[in-house]
Amino acid sequence: MTWDEMGPILTEATWDTLYMVGVSTLLALVLGLPLGVLLVLTDNGGLLRSATVNRVLGLVVNIGRSLPFLILMIALIPFTRFVVGTSIGPEAAMVPLTIGAIPFFARLVEVAVREVDAGLVEAAQSMGAGTWTVVRKVLVPEALPSIVSGLTTTVIALIGYSAMAGAVGGGGLGDVAVRYGYYRFETQLMVITVVLLILIVQIVQMIGDFAARRLSHR
Repeated sequence: MTWDEMGPILTEATWDTLYMVGVSTLLALVLGLPLGVLLVLTDNGGLLRSATVNRVLGLVVNIGRSLPFLILMIALIPFTRFVVGTSIGPEAAMVPLTIGAIPFFARLVEVAVREVDAGLVEAAQSMGAGTWTVVRKVLVPEALPSIVSGLTTTVIALIGYSAMAGAVGGGGLGDVAVRYGYYRFETQLMVITVVLLILIVQIVQMIGDFAARRLSHR
């Protein structure tokens, strides 16, 4: 296979991977961040202490994290069809990617928020700050560098998940690796696919590390 043939295939697959990972990351951030904060708030000693709510949320998160992604993706096929109307392609892959990423990121957010100095929370409360104000002005800003690091880890995990999704019709670089590298023995295309995935991961890690360092010195 010549470069003229490989170029369009790799370009489309790369954009499909970035599209899947980008949308799934955004949804995981929007839903996983409040879930992670809520896990802390409802725990013993939290501002919204509730053992029942905490146990239910913890159980949901643990179930989501315990399922291997390939099994999760297959189990969600009926739900994926209901949501996007199909079980193949990048749009379909985003459903299990998002559902798999939310509990993963939520736990990382929980760990980051727990690291915030309790004295800062007490100081804010002593000045009359309510729960929402404490979350918005203290917990999230102080935990932000660690949250960004957790988001970076989540994005990298999603890149790996997207490659697995490609193996079962999800599109992207994983699909190219399977269709051309495995079934058609296009070794050169397989190597380029692997290199592209490594480059994407390295770029994401560099951006995440840079953002976390900047935020930690704000």
